[in-house]
Amino acid sequence: MKTIIISLFIIFLVACSSSTPPDTIEEKAGNSTLVALTEAQAKNAGIVTGKAEKRSVAAVMKVNGKTDVPPQNIVSVSFPLGGYLKSTKLLPGMPIRKGEVLGVLEDPQYIQLQQDYLTSTIKMKLLGKEYNRQKELNASQASSDKVFQQTESDYESQQVMVKALAEKLYLIGIDPNAINAGNISRTVNIYSPINGFVSKVNVNIGKYVSPTDVLFELVNPTDIHLALYVFQKDVPFLSIGQHVTAYTVNNPDKRYPAKIILVSRDIDANGSVAVHCHFEKYDKELIPGTFMNAEIETKNKQVFTLPEEAIVSNGGKQYVFIVKDERTYEMKEIKTGERENGFVEIMTDNGAEWQNDLFVTKGAYALLMKLRNTGE
Repeated sequence: MKTIIISLFIIFLVACSSSTPPDTIEEKAGNSTLVALTEAQAKNAGIVTGKAEKRSVAAVMKVNGKTDVPPQNIVSVSFPLGGYLKSTKLLPGMPIRKGEVLGVLEDPQYIQLQQDYLTSTIKMKLLGKEYNRQKELNASQASSDKVFQQTESDYESQQVMVKALAEKLYLIGIDPNAINAGNISRTVNIYSPINGFVSKVNVNIGKYVSPTDVLFELVNPTDIHLALYVFQKDVPFLSIGQHVTAYTVNNPDKRYPAKIILVSRDIDANGSVAVHCHFEKYDKELIPGTFMNAEIETKNKQVFTLPEEAIVSNGGKQYVFIVKDERTYEMKEIKTGERENGFVEIMTDNGAEWQNDLFVTKGAYALLMKLRNTGE
């Protein structure tokens, strides 16, 4: 009986010593970022290791800005003479065509200007006849040179006056050749100088406007461009002709290709620099002032990279596994940069390089799962 009890005790000890299966993850004491695998586990996980490689990648700079038009495409409409606004049908955003009537002004001075022109024209014709008569008399010595010269001076002065009044009429949109005593008008039309749309209406019916007042603001959107704002530190990576892809916040799937045409040398209060881009194709759906996001393809740079499958995410952070010794791996947090052709740029806050580390390039996700199970 004593022999049977001793045998059972020996069998129990052997069973306890073999209760831990051979294929388990061993967690290093005091460090939850280390994972050790058996040879069988490493084979099943498909672990492949390798070093980070330096590659040339094209960085993408993400910025924002808004659409704008150059100053030469914005027109402030004033009127050379004051007057009362009699009528206008304009509303902000309304499309207009060159030569279209924007509004009608009314004032007694328009009548006076036409009257002065017609009166001066009649007087000029009279002085012209007197000039020709005195010229003939002077040629036959029937009139003195002094009389002829005075007549000639009066005639030329009147010509100047008529010409000046005609230019004033042209300035307010009245053809002096089309007016006569029977069709003097007390109103004048304001015509659009461009094709585009109305951006501002600063007057209302019955308001008196002076020559310094801006009545309307018009925009020609055919040369619309994109003004982006880039941090000062990123300016060295930009150059004229670089490709830009822009998209609106409301419709990010619709892309607008553009190119950089100007990098400003002025830094604003926020430390940003304006970068002006020209759209490769005009889209009438884009209106000035539209906020847009954009991606700028910067120059290629040499960076350390790993395959995308070497990077794992956990708790909103990015990690890699570095080989510590044979089949023992340490999970280390990193920051990632640009992605291109299946490779990811890897970075650290202190700028450390990775040329001496050996990374898990395949099977990193399996290690993460093993580490999670071990932690639990």
